[in-house]
Amino acid sequence: MTDAESLEHIGEAFASAARPEHFTDRAHCCECAEHDDLLRSRDVDSLKVGDVGNPGWDPICFATNEGFSYYFPALARLALADPTYEYGWYFEQLLFHLTYEGSTNRRLLAATSRQREAVVLLLRHVQATRHALVTEHNCERELQQALTTWG
Repeated sequence: MTDAESLEHIGEAFASAARPEHFTDRAHCCECAEHDDLLRSRDVDSLKVGDVGNPGWDPICFATNEGFSYYFPALARLALADPTYEYGWYFEQLLFHLTYEGSTNRRLLAATSRQREAVVLLLRHVQATRHALVTEHNCERELQQALTTWG
C-alpha cells in the first residue's frame, strides 16, 4: 500500500464526518475558544503541522469527537509527512490521541467500525513503511498499543 492509497482509504472511511460548526466547547475557557477559532479557520486540506504539532498547545486534545473525525484525514496526512525541525514527527502526537486512556479512548468509542479499520490500516502502513522512524522516535510500544486498542 502506498501513502496515497492509505490516505484514500482514510478519506473514504471518514467521508461521512461532517464539518461541525464548532470544534471545541469554546465557552469552557479562553484556551478552548482560541483552539476553536484556529480549527474553524482551517479545513482538512489546509490544516498544517504548525497548527497541531505542539504537544503542549494542541487543539486536537480539546476537539469534540465530531471535530476529531472531521480532521482525521488531515491528521493522517500530517502523520505520513516527514518530521520537521520545529515539530518533529507528527505521527507521535497522533499516537497519543489514539492511545490515550486505552480501550476507553473517547475517539475509539466514537468511531465506526469502518473508521477503526482504516485507522488500523494506517498504523500498519506506518509500521511497514517507516520502521526506521518508528525506531528513531522510540514509539514502537505506543504503535503496538494503538494497533491493539484500535484493532
